[in-house]
Amino acid sequence: MTRSLVRLFAASALAVCLAPAAFAQDDDDAVLKPAEPDFTLVNLPTALRLPVYKSSFRVTHRFNGPLKGSGIEDLFCLDEGAQIGLEYRFGIIKNGQIGFLRLSNKTIDLFADYGVLRQGKASPVEISASLSIEGTNNFKDSYSPSVAAVISRRFGDVVALYVEPTWVNNTNALPKEVVDHNDTVYVGVGARVRIRPTVYVVAEVVPRTSGYKPGTNQASFAIEKRAGGHMFQLNVSNGAAASPASLATGAFSKDNWYLGFNLARKFY
Repeated sequence: MTRSLVRLFAASALAVCLAPAAFAQDDDDAVLKPAEPDFTLVNLPTALRLPVYKSSFRVTHRFNGPLKGSGIEDLFCLDEGAQIGLEYRFGIIKNGQIGFLRLSNKTIDLFADYGVLRQGKASPVEISASLSIEGTNNFKDSYSPSVAAVISRRFGDVVALYVEPTWVNNTNALPKEVVDHNDTVYVGVGARVRIRPTVYVVAEVVPRTSGYKPGTNQASFAIEKRAGGHMFQLNVSNGAAASPASLATGAFSKDNWYLGFNLARKFY
């Protein structure tokens, strides 16, 4: 009797283990999702999953000079320098990826994402969880951990919508008192719309809902072109934030807009 129960338990455990594997065969992460072709919108992450042992690389570039008032004298703001970011991510397990982003101001962001729920017959939305920690001065000084949920919904091959509640700690680097707010909650909202077979328009806004929130909320708009595993994006933003902690501390201005671009490449 005992052996029969052990065998029944083993068979049940094997079935439970094999069922997700069989189900996963219908969700090949290497297959292009036309409405969700990249791992970010402009700065906010998407819920796109990275195949196991595959990788992706991205360059972010944000010019420091505002478009307002610029002209041929400063080559339409291109002479004002820029903040550059280099990002690499790797699919370490099924539905899970890790990566880093290093900005030219010497801030390093280490992150991990895990796909919790897939959009499909069982769920109308896709949900992934994201953990990250940023460190200034090449990860030697101030540290800002964050926790986020990326909730997305694709509509066919044309539209993808995103809502991303995020909590970031240690956003106020110079509090006046110990009791000052030292964290921020924001809810990123974004969309990507496919207007041609390989051309998209993108928009995102990052309103801070509570905690430390100086300045103004960052907003970004972009147009992008997909070419195989490459994504070329031209964007404008009212700030240069590209990571959770920098998004939490806000944008430069309500009136000035800054030119930028993203270049991304999938290695699969």
